[in-house]
Amino acid sequence: MSAQISVINDLSPATLNRWIRVIFLLMCCAFLLGCSSISKKDAADVDPIDPHEDINRISYDFTDKVDRMLFEPVVDVYADYVPNAAQRSIGNFYDNLSYPNVVLNAFLQGKIKQGFFDGLRFAVNSTIGMLGLFDMATHMGLEKHDEDFGQTLAVWGFDTGSYLFIPILGPSSKRDVIGVPVTVVTNMLFYAGYVVGAPVFVPLTVLGAIDKRARLAGPMRIRDQAALDPYLFVREASLQQREFLIHDGNPPLKLYDDELFQDNPFDVKPENKIPGEESSGNNQLE
Repeated sequence: MSAQISVINDLSPATLNRWIRVIFLLMCCAFLLGCSSISKKDAADVDPIDPHEDINRISYDFTDKVDRMLFEPVVDVYADYVPNAAQRSIGNFYDNLSYPNVVLNAFLQGKIKQGFFDGLRFAVNSTIGMLGLFDMATHMGLEKHDEDFGQTLAVWGFDTGSYLFIPILGPSSKRDVIGVPVTVVTNMLFYAGYVVGAPVFVPLTVLGAIDKRARLAGPMRIRDQAALDPYLFVREASLQQREFLIHDGNPPLKLYDDELFQDNPFDVKPENKIPGEESSGNNQLE
């Protein structure tokens, strides 16, 4: 009995925070192990981009149900009753909390000048901008960037790997999922649990999740209205978005591999020429 009382007394806010993080990491590990233990299919039936489609669809369906039952009603109330100006300030606050991740990965990618300006941006918004509630840095000409460790690994030459849909967190890949711990530990909210404890950390985390979901309301509405297969819509959109971010808005043009597009469609092959037709230009289009 005394041992049980001792355990209960040890459940301080800081201890609860640590247990929440441990449980979250265990969930991610269990998901990845599940992906690796999927039975192999015939090569012809496996999409090289999404070889774990079966379990990814299960994760997607679970996340979608949680979103529609829990997040969507809360976000609707949030959008209806919280003024737009307040929503912008809340969004700025959470963007600023996570901005050290951008600063770190700018330097890791060799963008030294950008890294210094991103660090200055974080300093300005954290001070003059009142902890990021107001985006004063943008008004001062300091551009906002979006960098993370998944992009850094891409710059270092790591392949994307297979597509993954992590429950609750959403679209990712075997390369990008490595950056999740880096994103967590570079977010100032991660340290709030140690400084102010669970009574402040938990509400801030919940509000951050609501803010993030509110920003995705538009794309999710488009998904619901336009997509015949919402899962494929989300997969393709997320993969294209990652390519866009990795190449800083200038993704390379991908050439068709199909033989149909490798030759000039206006060239007439010898076997298709009309008998007696000369090759001196009579087959040119007018």
